[in-house]
Amino acid sequence: MRCQMDSKQYTYRVTWSAEDNEYVGLCAEFPSLSWLDAEQSKAFSGIVDLVGEVVADMISNNEKLPVPLSEKKYS
Repeated sequence: MRCQMDSKQYTYRVTWSAEDNEYVGLCAEFPSLSWLDAEQSKAFSGIVDLVGEVVADMISNNEKLPVPLSEKKYS
C-alpha cells in the first residue's frame, strides 16, 4: 500500500439522474459512493472531495486502497 494516494487518479463520471432530478457524481473504484447536485460541476467536485476524504480515512486506518483503473494491468 502506498503512503499517499492522490484521489484524483481514480475514474470519475457525472450523469443525470432522472429519479433524483439532479446530476450524480460517481467513482468507478468506489461504487458505493455518490454525490448529488443540481449543478454538473458541483456533482463532479463533490464526488472527488468525498473520495478524497474516504481515501484519507482508509490510509489513517491502514486499509487497502482500490487500485486506480488507469494502473491496473490486464492480461
